[in-house]
Amino acid sequence: MTESTTQPTAPKPSGAVSPQAQRGAFGLPSDTAGKDFGVFLPMANGGWILSSNAPRLDGSYEYNRQAALLAEEVGLDFIMSMAKWRGYGGVTEHWRYSLDSQILMAALAAVTRRVKVWTTVHTLLQNPAVTAKMIATLDQVSGGRAGLNVVTGAYKDEFDQMHAWRDDVGHDQRYDLAAEWIQVIKRLWAERTLTFDGQYFKMNDCESDPKPVSRPFLVCAGSSQRGIRFTVEEMDAMFVSGKNNEEMAGVSRGVKEMARAAGRRIRTYSMMNLVIGDTDAAAQAQADHFRAGFDEGALRGMMRAYGFLDSEIGKENSFVSNSRSSFMSARLIGSADTIARQMIEILEQCDLDGMMLIFPDYHAGIPLFAEKILPLIRAHFPQGAKDVTHAA
Repeated sequence: MTESTTQPTAPKPSGAVSPQAQRGAFGLPSDTAGKDFGVFLPMANGGWILSSNAPRLDGSYEYNRQAALLAEEVGLDFIMSMAKWRGYGGVTEHWRYSLDSQILMAALAAVTRRVKVWTTVHTLLQNPAVTAKMIATLDQVSGGRAGLNVVTGAYKDEFDQMHAWRDDVGHDQRYDLAAEWIQVIKRLWAERTLTFDGQYFKMNDCESDPKPVSRPFLVCAGSSQRGIRFTVEEMDAMFVSGKNNEEMAGVSRGVKEMARAAGRRIRTYSMMNLVIGDTDAAAQAQADHFRAGFDEGALRGMMRAYGFLDSEIGKENSFVSNSRSSFMSARLIGSADTIARQMIEILEQCDLDGMMLIFPDYHAGIPLFAEKILPLIRAHFPQGAKDVTHAA
């Protein structure tokens, strides 16, 4: 995400919300000035490293179940999965084998008790009334811990393979569609029946029961100006990125200022891959080993999927740029003390409310992070220092 954040006309949030959501409180540390930490689950083979030398992540339910239970056990705040239908190829067949996001998160909700469970839905693929029912079901299974990551669709080849891409809906129009989509969902969660006459969706005395226990948490990663406006108007949080900390700070602070001007609160998170070693040199040696096995064929597949110039932001997509070094996201490489210090610096400099974490090996990385890094960050950003919730 690399655009400037020119302030649009003040947005008007849609749909009735619960008193909890109106206060901006979702049972997260960031409700009261703490920081939220979650795990981006490896529900597709290969995880987030394009390398034949990376640990073998098979994307299976059993692997993800164990990762979710570890996240719960060590006190992380959320788990989230993406939605994927086509891989990138290469010698590793990266992301060819993937689980369904909504079914996976429902299954994980049933075996956890505390951690938030956030699933992903693509707005081009699923009717909003169907989605409203599925997320309300996830909310019931989880006892009020459900969240929804909204993706408007940017991977033409992935959708074309099942004749689901809409050439008649351009980039900005996909966010217009998504706005109607989420407005319908919010209203179905709150109203007895809904009649809705939109450009993209129509509802005729539509019922959707049961309702969620409380309005599920909503997050998006739109990086264009239209995507940012959609997020500010309709979401509770945004995943942000940048070429460096300065750029990410500009995006994060800009989005929050837009939300404040509209009487809303938006939390910002970054996604970070952690390579933790006994020493900085040992961690760097791990990263160098991953790079030595770089799967160039998978990178070419990724470039085909995104387009070399990303249509969202008008320049090379950050995933593609990062992946030239085998890592598909921003990463921190070092000893536990080094990474803790760097994470605190990023959280402060970029005014972030938390991070979604990735590990080369989740079963080894989550306990290590919890033992050696998380306590330092929790102590630096104590939960309950102040109440930062306000109108959503």
